Amino acid sequence: MILFIADLHLCPEEPAITAGFLRFLAGTAREAQALYILGDLFEAWIGDDDPQPLHQEIASAINELVACGVPCYFIHGNRDFLLGKRFARKSGMTLLPEEKVLDLYGRRILILHGDTLCTDDAGYQAFRKKVHQPWLQWVFLALPLFIRKRVAARMRAGSKAANSSKSLAIMDVNQQAVIDALTRHQVQWMIHGHTHRPAIHPLEANGQQAFRCVLGAWHTQGSMIKVTPEDVELIPFDF
Repeated sequence: MILFIADLHLCPEEPAITAGFLRFLAGTAREAQALYILGDLFEAWIGDDDPQPLHQEIASAINELVACGVPCYFIHGNRDFLLGKRFARKSGMTLLPEEKVLDLYGRRILILHGDTLCTDDAGYQAFRKKVHQPWLQWVFLALPLFIRKRVAARMRAGSKAANSSKSLAIMDVNQQAVIDALTRHQVQWMIHGHTHRPAIHPLEANGQQAFRCVLGAWHTQGSMIKVTPEDVELIPFDF
């Protein structure tokens, strides 16, 4: 089986979620052939040089999973898009591009974080385009750590305020953007996170039935998608 998770938003203020993730890595994840983390593993990321103890704890736990023979792959989310090669080396994770097609048990599956599908949210897409510019990321990461913390806190507060005035529909995926992505990659399956609306949605793409599988966020329980030769299942579970 292959497992997918996303949107844990790990942070020191939510120790129960961290504890649940550590139990998952030491238990269920070790039965998998591979684990894919589709972004927003952390609530925020201001650089691989941040000495936050939580980051070291998570890196060690993922590294232990990889050492047990379960490869771990990571696609950046909108919260941790600055997570870099240094942390990847520490944790043993393999960094993937923002869109990746997997061939699993005869199914071709497109995996991504999901924020690029929310095209109705023009404000967010403009912000995303800006902060993904390599030169701007280089400048930000060159700043002293204490300044980066202040900037990140201000940006999170601004994002929370902006989202409070947006409709839920605007912050969800655009159906045409989904179909376009499936068509572009010539696949009938998609797995993503970001929207925090766990479900498996049937639709039509490439002239055939297709499926969009959405992972849930780890708020009060865990969420994973399990892909086996027989099925694709969305599974909520207790921490």
